[in-house]
Amino acid sequence: MKNHMTVLCGDEKDSALPTHTPTRASNALSLRKTVIGGMLVALTVALSGFSVPIGASRCFPIQHFINVIAGVFLGPVYGVAMAFCTSLIRNLMGTGSLLAFPGSMAGAFLGAFLFRKTGRFVLAYAREIIGTGIIGAMLCYPVATLVMGKEAAIFAYVIPFLMSTMCGTVIAAFLIGVLYKSGAFQYMRRMLDLDVQTGKAMGR
Repeated sequence: MKNHMTVLCGDEKDSALPTHTPTRASNALSLRKTVIGGMLVALTVALSGFSVPIGASRCFPIQHFINVIAGVFLGPVYGVAMAFCTSLIRNLMGTGSLLAFPGSMAGAFLGAFLFRKTGRFVLAYAREIIGTGIIGAMLCYPVATLVMGKEAAIFAYVIPFLMSTMCGTVIAAFLIGVLYKSGAFQYMRRMLDLDVQTGKAMGR
């Protein structure tokens, strides 16, 4: 009877083990993504000194470069969260303005969301440019006029933001292209457990 009970308890323990494995794997994956996201935020903040004042806004391509990288490798939730944290830290440090919030978060979400749905790089690039250069720029209008007390037209930030995001997106596209051809992209995709179709990713 004792042996029978031991076998039963042992079976019960063994059967309970697999139920914890997906949770542990999911927690490890989330931790890995969070660490990578934090490192990219730190990199973006550290390189904020390379910002270029264009018109009434202080824009810099590094934010948009990181937006694309985060959208492709981490997804929309992490991309938007990273854009928000970067904008917040830059404002607290006095190296950014309130325009950084709508300017960076709109592009980060659209680029990452479209890439997650389709797996096509070209859509991630295009939506980052449209999301930041047009939608984000227009969202800056109420922030500039109502919060910051500046006089500006609704399309005043479109050209500066377009120039900045196009520059950052081109840099990101070049880097991702190099990673893809070298095989590093596939390795990083597997490491982060991303469900991206290889053929679609290059628009083939």
